Amino acid sequence: MAKAELKTKQTELSVSDFLARIPNEGMRADCLKVLKLMKKITKCDSIMWGTSIVGFGTLHLKYASGRELDWFTMGFSPRAANITIYLHGGFEQHAHLMSKLGKYKAGKGCLYIKKLADIDLKVLEELLVSSY
Repeated sequence: MAKAELKTKQTELSVSDFLARIPNEGMRADCLKVLKLMKKITKCDSIMWGTSIVGFGTLHLKYASGRELDWFTMGFSPRAANITIYLHGGFEQHAHLMSKLGKYKAGKGCLYIKKLADIDLKVLEELLVSSY
């Protein structure tokens, strides 16, 4: 049985072109701030992963199932309803920061933020540094 190949991979697409095409001006401005913050924290250049995720750094993941893949260490994506911020390791160990972050929703390894004005940027930076 053939393994399913990961669809989201590093591409040669331009991050700046991608972000410039965000139609919502507020979302675009917020994404540029997140871009700057993640670049500062990771000290890595941004890379497009697939057609809609901006990632920083790379790491090789190996799951208990034996599945292996290369992924980014930190990233984000402007979605229709929010900015999705991708982190590793979950949020349980960051409960003290999550309680101070502001208005957001969370998935297993994702934060969903409607706009940066809804959260405390200093707390977001602490969370990103801690998870990185």
